[in-house]
Amino acid sequence: MKPRVSVITIGVNNLEESLLFYRDGLGFPTDGIVGEEFDHGAVAFFDLQPGLKLAIWNRKDIAHETKVNVSSPSPTEFTLGHNVNNKTEVDEVMEKAKRAGAYITDPAHDTFWGGYSGHFQDPDGHLWEVVWNPEWDDVE
Repeated sequence: MKPRVSVITIGVNNLEESLLFYRDGLGFPTDGIVGEEFDHGAVAFFDLQPGLKLAIWNRKDIAHETKVNVSSPSPTEFTLGHNVNNKTEVDEVMEKAKRAGAYITDPAHDTFWGGYSGHFQDPDGHLWEVVWNPEWDDVE
């Protein structure tokens, strides 16, 4: 299998609330909710970078599609990493997320490995890391 991730889909409890968080709060570009004419089809896609999208879809609809029971979510199952070019950008993104309604779990700070990062949870508890890594070239 050639690694080719093109969509990261996260389950949400309230599609409209999550749309507001990502679109209006964080400024992620989207055409809004699509697929409402289909049972279990309402979803929103956000352009992250060329070839990669973030999708938000109701947890109950993911369960229906995948034939997996809805269970209690755990925020420690994965994190979404948002890499930036410097410490100031980390602070700016963390503040923007906070204003949008994110819960800051780990305020931005110098890391043991020489970087700078902080963590927040979106309205559904998904963990995001905002990070500057001095060993990585500039990110776009």
